[in-house]
Amino acid sequence: MIRYALVRGALLIAGLLVSSVLIFLTLRVFPGDVAQLIAGTQASPAEVEALRESLGLNRPLFAQYTDWIGGIFRGDLGTSLLSGASVSEELFLKAQVTVPLGVMSLLIAVLIAVPFGILAALLRNRRGGTALSVGAQTLAAVPVVWAGMMLIVVFSVWLGWLPPQGFPRTGWSTPGRAIEALLLPALTIGIVEGAMLMRFVRSATLQAAGQDFVRTAAAKGLTRTRALIQHGIPAVGLSIITVLGLQIAGIIVGSVVIEQLFTLPGIGRMLVADVGTRDLIKVQSELLVLTGFVLVVGFLVDLLHRAIDPRQREAA
Repeated sequence: MIRYALVRGALLIAGLLVSSVLIFLTLRVFPGDVAQLIAGTQASPAEVEALRESLGLNRPLFAQYTDWIGGIFRGDLGTSLLSGASVSEELFLKAQVTVPLGVMSLLIAVLIAVPFGILAALLRNRRGGTALSVGAQTLAAVPVVWAGMMLIVVFSVWLGWLPPQGFPRTGWSTPGRAIEALLLPALTIGIVEGAMLMRFVRSATLQAAGQDFVRTAAAKGLTRTRALIQHGIPAVGLSIITVLGLQIAGIIVGSVVIEQLFTLPGIGRMLVADVGTRDLIKVQSELLVLTGFVLVVGFLVDLLHRAIDPRQREAA
């Protein structure tokens, strides 16, 4: 197990390095000049060039990359080209919105997907099961922006239960208001992602129902439903964990859009704003942090599989 973790950890670091190179080079291809943006339209070419030199933008790309990646290994994500603020500090502040939003969205998705997916499998030949499957297919196809707008209309405009936009200035010092502000965005992401996951849970449960050990349990006296619940569903747990790891990437992408719609001061909204202003250091650090988060989740899922599934240990 330790050797496997070390190998996977080395692959994780290699993946981060490759991702950092791709992110760094891709951002340099985009049009626009941050020095011209800072200097203003009235600045002369000499002034713009002097500013570009002071910011280090005219240095060789290899030197810029090594400085940036070396700082990251020291725990320094760099400073904003526009404001001079620490990227690490800004990411920490924005993460106080994005991370709770992601956790709430994932919990809602799981609470929707697992029970309703299993129920749809148990009722597969009945009207209830068909209705659940059609509902999941429909919700999975709904764009997250449209779903958010509909939820705003229902819960904010018609019912007046939840705030339509914004996050309290006091932050988590008033936890009740903070949770209330995140509930509607989390529902938006959780419902769409939960519908996608529910389809997989249903398919995995149906597949487990055809396994020999489920039929054997039924032959020994258990009802088909009870044999599936006691023996079939635990067997698909590893598959569900894998898909949950993939769902986290979808939640991150969804949070970028949802933070714009609900005007939440999170990482996604900050990333969109920084792309617009061509703040290269901030954008590349933000993208690398998000990419690293997804890779770390995949790493943890692999370790969890290895720890839970004895077949993988025996194969090794």
